Amino acid sequence: MSTARTENPVLMGLSSQNGQLRGPLKPSAGTGGGGTQTQQINQLKNASTINNGSQQQAQSMSSGIKPGDDWKKTLKLPPKDLRIKTSDVTSTKGNEFEDYCLKRELLMGIFEMGWEKPSPIQEESIPIALSGRDILARAKNGTGKSGAYLIPLLERLDLKRDCIQAMVIVPTRELALQVSQICIQVSKHMGGVKVMATTGGTNLRDDIMRLDDTVHVVIATPGRILDLIKKGVAKVDHIQMIVLDEADKLLSQDFVQIMEDIIMTLPKNRQILLYSATFPLSVQKFMSSHLQKPYEINLMEELTLKGVTQYYAYVTERQKVHCLNTLFSRLQINQSIIFCNSSQRVELLAKKISQLGYSCFYIHAKMRQVCFCVFFFFLFGFFWSGGGGVSKKIRT
Repeated sequence: MSTARTENPVLMGLSSQNGQLRGPLKPSAGTGGGGTQTQQINQLKNASTINNGSQQQAQSMSSGIKPGDDWKKTLKLPPKDLRIKTSDVTSTKGNEFEDYCLKRELLMGIFEMGWEKPSPIQEESIPIALSGRDILARAKNGTGKSGAYLIPLLERLDLKRDCIQAMVIVPTRELALQVSQICIQVSKHMGGVKVMATTGGTNLRDDIMRLDDTVHVVIATPGRILDLIKKGVAKVDHIQMIVLDEADKLLSQDFVQIMEDIIMTLPKNRQILLYSATFPLSVQKFMSSHLQKPYEINLMEELTLKGVTQYYAYVTERQKVHCLNTLFSRLQINQSIIFCNSSQRVELLAKKISQLGYSCFYIHAKMRQVCFCVFFFFLFGFFWSGGGGVSKKIRT
């Protein structure tokens, strides 16, 4: 995700209208980013200052802004992130997003996300991805990985073509929703980029209806997108880029055959970007079979982010609940997320913890409407999950 802040995932499918600005903005009348279409129209009406060549040059000399950079002054930037950052995201080469010759509308979305400068993984990935070369990147979660592939993906879109041009495959529903939100926000000034998120557990008929309309970018879980491809609904003949986020999970025993089937349906000249925290044998085998002279990026000395301390305890199966009870009573934990390896274990553990007197809610993939209640449950205290999720983890 971003180097400056992380957006919370929302529930969405195909965006209705992602961008209100079409074509390059002129320095004489830049608009503010974000807000509704009505707000942006009002901003356009209020931007009544017209600069000719001499006025623009004089203004840039007095303010230190380069000619043509006046559009930056009108961006609706989020509050500056003052949190302490670790070297995972700060040890850069000093590049700027403008150095990559990106579309101005894309730059506007990047800056309004709060991304000030590219992170190390973005510095390594963006120029190589823009050149069309395959990438095999090893990077930690939370270091700007989503931006590393979404920025070149959006830059290479041709909005004159009404077809699916790029696909992002992720292992979980929650990650698909999160990536789709980031993609929509970054592309909101590009003039109508159509982003669709499709995952298992949702209504297949709704996805079929949405694919009747124009879709440029599909963000999906493996099983659902393969189902849509086999039904002839998702046309992948013109895809020029496919991204595998968390490739080690996507190429595990559960998904590897599905991924092979998906790759076989794509054009032979497609570009493949693999991002993974680990490189098991399955990833190496996939790389040798499908990637052509990939550019390899390795920015990891260890799996965890710097500044994060991990602890583990060796306990027997019978001691796990007692161990959790001890942790809760000694550490004064207000909220926590516990991950289990099966939905049955989630319900069983939630029942046992409730019997100990703790406020407890559980959620897993076999529950209906899971996406609509995940954030609601988390507000109440303890949250027990069978997969996906974010911080404050206690494994059992």
